[in-house]
Amino acid sequence: MLNYSGIKSMSQKKLIVVVGPTAIGKTALAIELAKFYRTEIISADSRQFFKEMNIGTAKPSPEELAEVTHHFINSHHIQQLVSTGDFEVEALQLLSNLFQKHDVLIMVGGSGLYIDAVCKGLDELPEIDLRIREKLNHQLATSGIESIRQQLKELDPEYFAKVDQSNPQRMIRGLEVVLSSGQKLSSFLTANRKERPFQIIKIGLNTERSTLYERINHRVDLMMEAGLLDEVKTLLPFRRYNALNTVGYSELFDYLDGKIDLASAVAQIKQNTRRFAKRQLTWFRKDPHTTWFEPTETEKIIAYLKV
Repeated sequence: MLNYSGIKSMSQKKLIVVVGPTAIGKTALAIELAKFYRTEIISADSRQFFKEMNIGTAKPSPEELAEVTHHFINSHHIQQLVSTGDFEVEALQLLSNLFQKHDVLIMVGGSGLYIDAVCKGLDELPEIDLRIREKLNHQLATSGIESIRQQLKELDPEYFAKVDQSNPQRMIRGLEVVLSSGQKLSSFLTANRKERPFQIIKIGLNTERSTLYERINHRVDLMMEAGLLDEVKTLLPFRRYNALNTVGYSELFDYLDGKIDLASAVAQIKQNTRRFAKRQLTWFRKDPHTTWFEPTETEKIIAYLKV
């Protein structure tokens, strides 16, 4: 066990950030690292915030949550909107507090925007014309998500490549910025990096694509066995909220609406999750400061961190 008792300066504090695609094993590694350093975990998964969404968000199990203290899991209700700006402010305040008693903290998640908000900071976004937002929401209601998807792809292809394309509100956010200001949202997300008073070490997990896709398909099967459909049924009264416009929930809402059969809904969840994983990797691979490992290389990762 490393001895950090002599570390007092904030500049010597370390935030270890674990990133990678969904189903790769980030949670398991984060817990192992937190146990090794006797520290706590900050979740940067935009869906695990919500108390009502459990099975479909692949939250850590109750046993895993009992092993290590986690933050930003079950911290909000689905009626609440948690923006990247909100997360940046709240997470930095939490880190400041936790660094008073820990020299190393672990952040883990697959939400690239939330990771970047903490590690790099976000620029101030331009004022939004609310009439444009209303028009886009009307477009979504009358013409469907595909019209939003195609418009964003044309106007801001860089942001389109990164965003969760099954989440209409995230895509509308990109469109309202470019239509209000004439500037792409992606240009605001790649501007000057804000300096943080602590060290940041990024660990990426990845494996062969066929293996990753097998893990994703297996996880979806396990979610269905664990009662994902019943969870979605309980959330029907809240389906209009942004948190539920996401993979694993929207497909089963379509099934409950009679639009598709159950087998097709499950197949779509697997396909959309695989697509989401591909976009996650595209995002994270662009960061040259991330060092990549196989998910089974825990000892190798710890050895790397000790250097």
